Amino acid sequence: MAKYTVAILASLLAGSSAFVSQQPAVASSALKASEGVWDPMGFLTLGSGEAFDTFPNMFPNEQYLRESEIKHGRQAMLAWTGVWATSKDGFGLGLHFPGAPDSGDWTTALGAFAKEEPAVFGAILAVIAACEGESVGHSGDNFRGKSTKEVPGNLNFDYLGLKGKLSAEKSARYADSELKNGRAAMIAMASLFAFKSIPGSVPIMDILGAQ
Repeated sequence: MAKYTVAILASLLAGSSAFVSQQPAVASSALKASEGVWDPMGFLTLGSGEAFDTFPNMFPNEQYLRESEIKHGRQAMLAWTGVWATSKDGFGLGLHFPGAPDSGDWTTALGAFAKEEPAVFGAILAVIAACEGESVGHSGDNFRGKSTKEVPGNLNFDYLGLKGKLSAEKSARYADSELKNGRAAMIAMASLFAFKSIPGSVPIMDILGAQ
């Protein structure tokens, strides 16, 4: 039971295990750095078997943890933007698509949309499934550390060729910025859920007039 608890904690704390120090060199960006990693509990070594003896492939490799952090950071940034843009209290912008289902609370908005627009909701799920499958295909077997992918989070989705126009230094800086903003967004979404479930747990939200 203790091993399963550690596995769950490793997944939840993957973000905190990848904090790195700021350095100007391109090779030491937050995505590629192998030195200066803040990981006092050794979560990054669980998948390698260095932490303690365990069942084979029970814990994910560092490759999987870094890929997961970037992916969930991107999802959290989209989620935070969606909540902020559609909330109608003092916290958000109150945006709304004409004719779309309306809900006064972002925690029930998805359910209301799925109930009133099941076909559109199903199509959205299908697109998400396709994107997830493509992501797994590009990532390879990173759970066991066998992925040949050089950069975590890179899905080769750059049809406009924007990345090719950037210098190596700018590309590393943008990647570092994405990682940090993703971490901030994950913390922000956690604060939103805490605010909804535990009144008064996020004082800044009360100041902003959120409900």
